[in-house]
Amino acid sequence: MKLDRFVAGRRAAWDELDGLTRQARRKPERLGPDGIRRLGALYRSAAADLALARGSFPGDPLVTRLEGLVGRARHLVYDAPDRRGSLVRFLARDYWRLVAEKPYALLAAFVLVFGPALLGALWARQDPGAAATLVPEQFRPATEPGHPWTSMSPGEQAAFTSEVFTNNIKVTLVAFAGGITFGLLTGLALIYNGVLLGVIGGLMSGSGNTVGFIDLVTAHGVLELSCILVGGAAGLRLGWALVDPGRLTRSASATREARKAVQIALGTAPWLVLAGLIEGNRARLAESGVGVVIAVGLLAGGLYWGLVIWRGWLRTGQPTSPADTP
Repeated sequence: MKLDRFVAGRRAAWDELDGLTRQARRKPERLGPDGIRRLGALYRSAAADLALARGSFPGDPLVTRLEGLVGRARHLVYDAPDRRGSLVRFLARDYWRLVAEKPYALLAAFVLVFGPALLGALWARQDPGAAATLVPEQFRPATEPGHPWTSMSPGEQAAFTSEVFTNNIKVTLVAFAGGITFGLLTGLALIYNGVLLGVIGGLMSGSGNTVGFIDLVTAHGVLELSCILVGGAAGLRLGWALVDPGRLTRSASATREARKAVQIALGTAPWLVLAGLIEGNRARLAESGVGVVIAVGLLAGGLYWGLVIWRGWLRTGQPTSPADTP
């Protein structure tokens, strides 16, 4: 093979690769999805040319030029992104896109929780004796007649809301993991928690503890229920990936959705921690009146869903990094 012919046939591709590396300036996301794919193809071609040049034209300056070009491109193609930057990007953007990616799954989770909750509340108001048998023992103090929320000691109130908080964490985790059962366990967990929520609400309002129920479902409950819905949606998505894998194999479809479910679980964890912090300060909030309790709960829930809308739904379909590309 003659050097001149080799260079003439490959120069255009080398120049294009050089141009892309200069345009990227150490950040491949600047190239966009198509540019990143083109960068990878040109890099592989240039690497093959380098191997050929080393064998056919050892010592020629062309080898040094190709080594430099391939080295600069390799950094863009293979180097791992900065972990801190990746974490910040995930919490600030990617998590919200994952949550908003399948709105029908969120809607299904909402229906599975609040549909049974409504039915449970109606049942509890009509037949409180039978409905009370469904309530776990640790939740019963605030649902019993003649035991108003305002008369309960701060310790009793804290113990009750802590039990609810612990229960909600368990339900969220089961909702995430239940997707592996084709979504059946996820659906059952959401339905059961919805019925429990409705029955407790019906019994508390029927026994004169309406204020207590408002305290329960607003201060930290709005945020916790939001996390349950997101966990349920992730589990349902995983279950549907097993039921209908589309063009992928069932294993590949499940693996892809399971990876997303784990990411959603990791991104949801800090919000459960925030709900726990709010719960830990619930007694102080209650001292300022139920209005402050409601305001804090709505603010926390509004912040979460505001980020879902702003960072998720409004920006879905706008990939800006290699992680966003297929």
